[in-house]
Amino acid sequence: MAKAAPSIPHHIAIVMDGNGRWAKRRLMPRIAGHRQGVESLRRCIRACVERGVAVLTVFAFSSENWNRPEDEVSGLMELLGKALAREVPELQKGGIRLHFVGDRQGLSEGMRQGLAQAEAQTADNRRMVLNVCFNYGGRWDIAQAAARVAARGEPITEAALDRAMALAHVPDPDLLIRTGGEQRISNFLLWQCAYSELYFSHRLWPDFDAAALDEAIAAFDARERRFGQTSEQLARQAAG
Repeated sequence: MAKAAPSIPHHIAIVMDGNGRWAKRRLMPRIAGHRQGVESLRRCIRACVERGVAVLTVFAFSSENWNRPEDEVSGLMELLGKALAREVPELQKGGIRLHFVGDRQGLSEGMRQGLAQAEAQTADNRRMVLNVCFNYGGRWDIAQAAARVAARGEPITEAALDRAMALAHVPDPDLLIRTGGEQRISNFLLWQCAYSELYFSHRLWPDFDAAALDEAIAAFDARERRFGQTSEQLARQAAG
């Protein structure tokens, strides 16, 4: 009997960790690792589209990353600008809708305009949603959601907060992947990942490829997602 195809997560979130270490091991500047990380993201987007993933959310730049060395931060900003110019036309051709998720108030006017323009160019695409979390933090997300709900004069309930979150336009992640060997989520999607399956890969992000993605999906497929219920309850529901 042929083996059944694995269950594909509707929404995958990724902490793309390990660019700097990848470069350091090769005696290269850290920004070289980030450039290679862009190539890895391109591969991952293509692999997710091919496997039928509906939503991909990646942690590109956290609100804490501003504390990194100034030359690395400026290099990352330059890299983002070049990536927008080069990748947005490819995303448009691939039918991928781009969202930038995070606090834009601290960004330059030119950068804010660039992010908005990239989103507008891909707004009608429906093949896959790509959320790029930039200047994002999970605690910021919860705080801004609470502030929005309070400003509307609504009671602060789980449902109200959920509607005000920065990722309210997509369902919560089914699978959270972190590369680089670290086993923490580092202030990423604290609200949304309450019931996500967590998968930690030893591969540094520039080395993460389609085969590594398939390993993560296979691990996800082997999990039993109970959402607070028992295995027996799930079995009865499956039996109808």
